[in-house]
Amino acid sequence: MKIVPLLGRILFALIFVMSGISHVGGAGVEYAASAGVPAANFLVRVAGLLSLIGGLSVLLGYKAKVGAWLVIVFLIPVTFAIHRFWGIADPMAAQMQMANFMKNVALVGSALLIAYFGAGPLSLDNK
Repeated sequence: MKIVPLLGRILFALIFVMSGISHVGGAGVEYAASAGVPAANFLVRVAGLLSLIGGLSVLLGYKAKVGAWLVIVFLIPVTFAIHRFWGIADPMAAQMQMANFMKNVALVGSALLIAYFGAGPLSLDNK
C-alpha cells in the first residue's frame, strides 16, 4: 500500500502544477483584476509561481513539507480574494463561488496533512 500516498500526492498536485503554469503565463489576470485584486498582473504571476513550485515539490516528494506550505501560502489569499461568495447577489453565482471557496478550504486541509506527515514512502524525501 506504499503507492497510496504517491497516488494521493499526484492527484493533489496536478491542480497546482497545471494552474501554476497558466498563471505564470498570465491567465487569470483579467479575472483577478475584475475581482478587485490590486496589481493583478504581478500578483497572479507570483501566485502562479507559488502554485507551480509548491505543486512540483509535492508531486515529486522533494521537500514536500515546504511545498505544501507554499501551496497554503498560495491558497489562502486567493481563496479570500477571488471566491467571496458572501458578497454576490446572484444566488447561482454565489453558489458557484461558495463551491470554489470550500474546494480551496479542503485543499488547504490536504496541504496541512502533507505539511505535517510529509510525502510518504515513495518519494525523493524518503530516499
